[in-house]
Amino acid sequence: MQYAAERFTADEQAVLRPYFTNLDGPVFALVNLPEVVKGALFARYSRSSKSLRRLFLDEFVNDLDLTGDLTVDATVGLRRAEELYDRVFFEYGDDSVAQLGGVHLACEQASNLLTKIPEWGRLMAYLEQSTRYIPYDTRLGGRYRYRRDPAIARSSLGARYVADLDGLFESYSAMLPTLMEWARRRYPKDPSDSDFVYKQTIRAKACDAARGVLPAATLSNVGIYGTGQAYEALLLRMRAHPLPEAQQYAALMLDELRKVIPSFLTRVDRPDRGGAWSAYLAQTRRATQEVVARILEGEAPEPRPAVILTDFDPEGEEKVLAAICYPSTSLPEDQIRARIRRLGTDERVALLEAYVGLRDNRRHKPGRAFERTDYRFDVLADYGAFRDLQRHRMLTIEWQPLSPRHGYDVPEAVTEAGLASQYEEAMARSGELYEVLESRFPEQAPYAVALAYRVRFVMQMNAREAMHLLELRTSPQGHPSYRQVGQEMHRLIAEEAGHHALADSMSHVDHTTYELERLSAERAAERRRTANR
Repeated sequence: MQYAAERFTADEQAVLRPYFTNLDGPVFALVNLPEVVKGALFARYSRSSKSLRRLFLDEFVNDLDLTGDLTVDATVGLRRAEELYDRVFFEYGDDSVAQLGGVHLACEQASNLLTKIPEWGRLMAYLEQSTRYIPYDTRLGGRYRYRRDPAIARSSLGARYVADLDGLFESYSAMLPTLMEWARRRYPKDPSDSDFVYKQTIRAKACDAARGVLPAATLSNVGIYGTGQAYEALLLRMRAHPLPEAQQYAALMLDELRKVIPSFLTRVDRPDRGGAWSAYLAQTRRATQEVVARILEGEAPEPRPAVILTDFDPEGEEKVLAAICYPSTSLPEDQIRARIRRLGTDERVALLEAYVGLRDNRRHKPGRAFERTDYRFDVLADYGAFRDLQRHRMLTIEWQPLSPRHGYDVPEAVTEAGLASQYEEAMARSGELYEVLESRFPEQAPYAVALAYRVRFVMQMNAREAMHLLELRTSPQGHPSYRQVGQEMHRLIAEEAGHHALADSMSHVDHTTYELERLSAERAAERRRTANR
C-alpha cells in the first residue's frame, strides 16, 4: 500500500518507542500510557491536523515523567489530560470522548441479585463466577457465601434470615457429594477419558443439579471491561436503583474508577448532572410502578407455555431477502422488495443459501441482512437459566421481580439420586423466608429466593442475534434448563412464525438431549492442552 511514512529524529524515536507499537506504519497501538492520556490524545487528535505521534511529541512530551522503567509504565501528561477533558466535556459537550478509554474492573462478593444490574448494559464486557464449575460448599471467612443485608441484619428478622440461608447452603453442601456419587454410578468412566476430564464432568453434573438450592443472595465475582461513557451510564443506573446493595457498589466502583479515569466520571455525582439524571430514572420507575399497579390491579397470571413467541413479522423472510440484495444493487429498497415478492421458491432459496453459505461452525455467521426481522419471546424459566440467558445484551431483555410465585422444577438428577424431599424442603424454606421479608424489605426479599424458582422475562432479538444465542445456548455443554428454552425458541421461529428458511439457516442449533453435558467440551479442552504442550 502507499503510505507516506513520517520521519522522526533519533531523539524523537527514543521518546516514542515505549508508547507506540511501531514508528513507521499507518497502523499502531498505544501502550504504557494511562487510559486518561490515551483518551486525551484521541480527543485532541480529532481536532488537529497532526499525526498522533507528532501530536504526542509536540503537545504531550513535555509532561512526560521520565523516571522509572519506561518499558513498564508511564505517567504522562495527567494534569494536561485532565485539563483537556474539562474543555472537551464542558466547552464542546463531546460525550463521545469518554468512549476512548477503558478500564478493567473487578466487583467481588456481589450477590446474584446485584450482578444482573450492572450486566444490563449492552456496550460492556462481563465475566461472572459460575455456579457450574465452582462448588459453593466452602465458606468465606468462616461464613457461607451469601449477602447479609445490613438493614435485614439490624431488624428482628436478622436471625431468621441467617438461619434460613445457612440452612439452604447446608442443604446444598449435603446434596453435592451425594449427587457426585450418583453421577459416578450413573455415568461410569470411559477408559479413553483421563481422570481429570471425568472428574470435571461429574462435578459439573452435580453442581448443575444442586445449584437450584442456592439463594439469589449467593455471592459472586464479576469482571467488567468498559469505556468511560459506558461506566458513567452504568453508575447512573446503579445510583438510581432501589436495591441498597446496588447503590453501595456504585459508590465503591466510582471511587476506584476515579483512580484511573477521573475525567470521564466528573458528572456522575454532580447534583445538577448525574444527580439529576439518577433522580429522573428513580422517579420515572416509581411513577410507572404506581400506574401499572393501578391498571392491572386484581389481574392474575393466566396459564401459558414456558416459552411464547409473542410478536414476529409475517413478512420477515421477504424483508431479509430484500436486505440481502440491497448492498449489491443500485435500486431503492421498496423496488427490491417488489421484485422479491415475484420470486419463486427456488430463487428465494438460492438467494438465501448464497448469503448464508456453508457454515462449518456456529461462528460462521451471515451479515446484517438478518437484522431486518425480529422475534419477541416471553419466557418463564428458573432463575439459574435466566442468569445465563440474560448475558446476551445485544438484544432487548427485561425481567420481572424474582419471587417464589411461579414455582420450581425438581431436576431429574436430584430425583434419581433420592434427594427430592430434601430439595423440596429447601424450596419451602426459601419461599417462606421470602414471604416474611416481602412486606418489610420488598427490594431485599428476592435474596431469599432459590435459583430453582422461575422468573418471567421477555427477550426481543433480530434473526442474526437469534442465530448466535440459539446456537450457543443449545450446544451440548449447555445447562439443560436453558438448552430447552433455546430449542423451543428455534421451533417457534420455524413453525409459529413460519420462517422455515431462516430457522434452517441456524444449522448449529442442537435439539439432541445429552446425559453428560460437559463431557465433549472437557474432552476438547484436554485435546487443546495436549496440543500446546
